[in-house]
Amino acid sequence: MKISVAVLSALPFAVGYTLPDGTGRLPALGWNSWNAYACDINADKIMTAANAMISKGFLAAGYNYVIQDDCWSIKTGRDDTTHEIMPDTTKFPDGIKGIADKIHDLGFKYGIYSSAGLETCGGYPASLGYEQVDAATFAAWGVDYLKYDNCGVPDYWYPNCTACNPDPSYNEPVGENGTCVSGSQQFSYGPLCDFEWPVDGRNYSQSLTALRHRIMHNALIEHNRTILFSLCEWGTDEVWTWGNTTGQSWRMSNDIFNNWESVARILNMNSFLTNYADFGGHNDPDMLEIGNGILTDPEERTHFAMWALMKSPLLMGTDVTKLTQAQIDILQNKHLLAFNQDPVYGKPAAPYKWGTNPDWTYNATNPAEFWSGASSQGTMVAMVNTLNETKTMTAEFDEVPELGDGSYQVVNAWNSKKLGCKKGSVKMTLAPHDTAVLLFKKKC
Repeated sequence: MKISVAVLSALPFAVGYTLPDGTGRLPALGWNSWNAYACDINADKIMTAANAMISKGFLAAGYNYVIQDDCWSIKTGRDDTTHEIMPDTTKFPDGIKGIADKIHDLGFKYGIYSSAGLETCGGYPASLGYEQVDAATFAAWGVDYLKYDNCGVPDYWYPNCTACNPDPSYNEPVGENGTCVSGSQQFSYGPLCDFEWPVDGRNYSQSLTALRHRIMHNALIEHNRTILFSLCEWGTDEVWTWGNTTGQSWRMSNDIFNNWESVARILNMNSFLTNYADFGGHNDPDMLEIGNGILTDPEERTHFAMWALMKSPLLMGTDVTKLTQAQIDILQNKHLLAFNQDPVYGKPAAPYKWGTNPDWTYNATNPAEFWSGASSQGTMVAMVNTLNETKTMTAEFDEVPELGDGSYQVVNAWNSKKLGCKKGSVKMTLAPHDTAVLLFKKKC
């Protein structure tokens, strides 16, 4: 059963905010330090990751951001005179400009971390109230990417009521199609909310959450340096409705965790948000957990395939030196990277059939299973086995919005094997939590 185009086109959509040199038009590719090292970070680990990205072929494959996450500064405070955040010179002997210069010399772009609060999630100085100082400092240091978190927000910067968040990890009452149950409210500071969900009539682009991030956006663009702005605000206040007027990507969920349940939870959420993404603005379902030792081989394939097809930023979060060849092959899959980075087609793949559940069913355990999207290579179709057992799945051509009736040359995107001229449908048998990715190149 095809999804109605009228339904999709009725959804709100904001034009993406591509920076003048084209930065942010396509999703970012790179590595972030957090999932591998958390606060145990230093210059040696950053440089080791960058060098491994070169030796293992990631830079050549397009992974060009090296992003240093939280815990890089002195925890006790800012410089008394300049009010600048002070790098921890025990961790970074050459300072941040020194590590940024070395990263640039290797051919990468350099990313840093802060938060739209008084403290970062690790308890270090953050940028709320110091946006102009920090934007100028980051530009002077040679920063190319800012991950901007949502920790340390004081009560006076929280609105009386924030939008209900349907992410199951927030324990909000959620209806069958992902809308919040009437009467639910996530937080309340001061007077209680004076309206009911889900029809509240609020424009969240005018919320205090949006304002905190917009202040930093305005500060960044004042400087003669291109800095990609990644909003890490956990899906608060329906960021997908306003994020692409402020940054180039926005976190649409709570944090990812290193297990299948978390991958399925976020995939389910993002299946309802695909219409908000296009060139210049990308839903961010958080960093990749591939290589961290919990996901099975099929689950790692699904994790990468769906993040790539959703046109998400693809940021590895692991010790790059320990990746197996099988994991490198997944992360460097040429067909999925080409879809993610397509210069002609900006829209992500979207579900055309939910599969195990009726269409438009919000289910964090068994999300939408049949996805498709147009690309310069042809039409990509993904079938996700969300069950805990082996399953044979069928892509019916007349159900895929980009195909219709007829015969097509089909390629298995995982191994580039040509499946030949197929008519009407293609069947694939999949292990638990595995995903088939098929490329339909042309009619035959």
